[in-house]
Amino acid sequence: MRHHRRPTRGTGAIAATLACLLLASCSAGSTATGGSAGKNSLNIGLTAEPANFDFTKTAGNAIPQALLYNVYQNLVKLDQSGRIQPQLATSWRLSKDRRTYTFHLVKNATFSNGARFTAEDAKFSIERVSSDWTVAQKSQMDVVDTARAVSPTELKVTLKKPSNDWLYRMTTRVGAMFSRTGVSKLATEPVGTGPYVVKRWNRGDSITLARRDGYWGREPHFKSVTLKYFKDPTALNNALLTGTINVINDMQSPDTLYRFQNNPKYKVIEGSTNSEVVLSLNNSSGPMRNRKARQAVRYAIDHKALMDTCWAGRGKLIGSMVPPTDPWYQNLTNQYPYDRDKAKKLLKESGEAGHTLRLRIPTLPYAIACGTVVKSQLEQAGFKVKLDQLEFPAAWLSTVFKNADYDMSIIGHLEPRDMQTVFGGKGYYTGYDNPEFRALLQKADQGTKKEQITYMRAAARLLSKDAAADWLFLLPMLTVADKDITGLPVNYVSESMDLTGLGRS
Repeated sequence: MRHHRRPTRGTGAIAATLACLLLASCSAGSTATGGSAGKNSLNIGLTAEPANFDFTKTAGNAIPQALLYNVYQNLVKLDQSGRIQPQLATSWRLSKDRRTYTFHLVKNATFSNGARFTAEDAKFSIERVSSDWTVAQKSQMDVVDTARAVSPTELKVTLKKPSNDWLYRMTTRVGAMFSRTGVSKLATEPVGTGPYVVKRWNRGDSITLARRDGYWGREPHFKSVTLKYFKDPTALNNALLTGTINVINDMQSPDTLYRFQNNPKYKVIEGSTNSEVVLSLNNSSGPMRNRKARQAVRYAIDHKALMDTCWAGRGKLIGSMVPPTDPWYQNLTNQYPYDRDKAKKLLKESGEAGHTLRLRIPTLPYAIACGTVVKSQLEQAGFKVKLDQLEFPAAWLSTVFKNADYDMSIIGHLEPRDMQTVFGGKGYYTGYDNPEFRALLQKADQGTKKEQITYMRAAARLLSKDAAADWLFLLPMLTVADKDITGLPVNYVSESMDLTGLGRS
């Protein structure tokens, strides 16, 4: 889920103890070096603050966005073009039966608590996903049979069956490496092998990451990076204009982009993301259990008009849960073309016309901007809609995500290749339960690369045909920064806001 940023998750996990929510501020990483002013520091503006630092028990993308690849590292990572690259593993090989991965690990990596990183920590981290994690992504490690530390620098992972997906998942949060002696206070004190530690958390305002002494790898340019959080897009823009921040990571008011495009003080980068802005439908209870009612919703939405109105026409219409950066992308926008008369007919046939739909959206800029448009378009097709704004993250996560107390919502799902997570599990908040869909996912994972593409496309078509949700549009990546900031990505293809390649000219 993009907690804006994925929109982001185990059904039992979201209300997990969020001790930091009760504090005015939290502090972690006491071994951090201090920040410094000028060219060695960087301030980045964002819109959705983490609820805590523990992404093993708390859903959403805000935590890995800040910590993954920066504080925590993985055996493998995604580069900016979406290719899998070494990180804590120097190399790896796959057995002929496609079940056993052998990883060769770096020799000199250490955690921020001083412990050495070895294959035993990698084994511990992989096994811990199944034993201790509670978010929905933990199922991505179910395919693992055994993990064995052959030596301090060699790890063998054997899968229960061949999986096209598993190595890719190791680039995400489930592949994060944890210290065996550093998991007691994950919500407040993350311990990783990365170049940064959490120095300070001013709750409701900012998180400061500091470059750590003794980092084993290449030292990043910035000694101190502060992530500043703004609930109001106008305040975010003004913070850049006044020099309070140096970068807007992902602009939340695209209609104001002109303020920066013709100003020589700034650079504007337009790219793509994985973030499908989903009109979530509750498939398990209420009026949206009715397939004809869901289909009526899809025909009632004029997606181009909506994107033009609420996001200044920036983004891409996709019609499915697959972004164009995935190999199995196909344009499914024509499966449910805008047809108000057809929507009215299906709504009448469904027998749900008299029910009031609860459209419960988070207080995130894109959801607020698009919520009123969705409500208007549905009402023009004969639906009755009550729009509620729920404070994000706490109220939305508790009401919609954990308790599924909603009929419709709007959330950006940013996690890469998340069709399986959002719609493949019975207990997920969308409530979609289709054995045929799950069977296609399984065939895709175990087949050849060609078969993977074939079956994933079939799964996406089935999902769309079933009107399991409506995909409003794909959020663009709109980065605005001081002109001297270098290394900024064009596309956002992973869960991480990787700070390690950023610099200043």
